[in-house]
Amino acid sequence: MENLLRWIDPLAIAVFAASGALEASRKRLDAVGFILIAVVTGFGGGTVRDLLLGRMPVFWLKAPDLLAVCAVVGIFVFFFAHRVESRFKALLWADAVGLALYAVIGAETALITGADPWAAVLLGTVTATFGGILRDILCNELPLILRKEIYATAAAAGAAAFVMLDKMGAGHVLALISGAIIAFTIRGLAIRQGWSLPQYRPRPALHYPDNR
Repeated sequence: MENLLRWIDPLAIAVFAASGALEASRKRLDAVGFILIAVVTGFGGGTVRDLLLGRMPVFWLKAPDLLAVCAVVGIFVFFFAHRVESRFKALLWADAVGLALYAVIGAETALITGADPWAAVLLGTVTATFGGILRDILCNELPLILRKEIYATAAAAGAAAFVMLDKMGAGHVLALISGAIIAFTIRGLAIRQGWSLPQYRPRPALHYPDNR
């Protein structure tokens, strides 16, 4: 399990960093901007998770190689983003992969730290979504989590499936893979099929009789 996480964590960070760099390309930032947005997107969710869990220093301060991963991804996208036909669609799919991986990684980290199952699901959701929130805010976009499409719900479902299977004794690897697949499937179908949660719709104001 530790060997699996050792590979999945950098992969999740790299994919999220790519989504951040793709957003930077849409905003036509310079190379430094690409790296900055890639780093913030890759590290944002995990940083908030570690702060909430009281894990100090936060994970990336102990692993400078992860910073190098984000920087390399940012520079790579800077030179090759123009080859992507639809950068917004590529951003959505890269974000979906990162969300699925980070949902279960965040929940697993919380469980290892001793968090209750419900808290692990919440922290998995935070880990999966907060990097994207920071990316969109810095790039002056409405965060995906606030749009009508299914986003945080997918992360929560994946994290919950992982925690449930893990507590049932299904095995860490099976639980990890199953949770990630569930999160990615829900998010992917939401992208492809346009699934969304019900939106608030304005209604006529209620008029009460004047009892004075």
